[in-house]
Amino acid sequence: MNREVTLPLIVDHRGTLQVSAADVSKLLRTMGGRWLHLVESGDEQLDEDTVAALTIELAKLADRIDVACIAHSSGGRA
Repeated sequence: MNREVTLPLIVDHRGTLQVSAADVSKLLRTMGGRWLHLVESGDEQLDEDTVAALTIELAKLADRIDVACIAHSSGGRA
């Protein structure tokens, strides 16, 4: 799974971010955590390897959002 995803930052005319990066990152990490919890609790409908891979990818995506937003806030580019 080596595809790059480009995430546009949604900013207003003043350059202010319209979505809290912390909220989006938290949502992505929470989704992965809940999937892992379901696997650990014995949910037979979820494949453990698939859930692990998806959770890792969601965490990477959350990290990329954090970096991009930090760069935006500091006036740089990630």
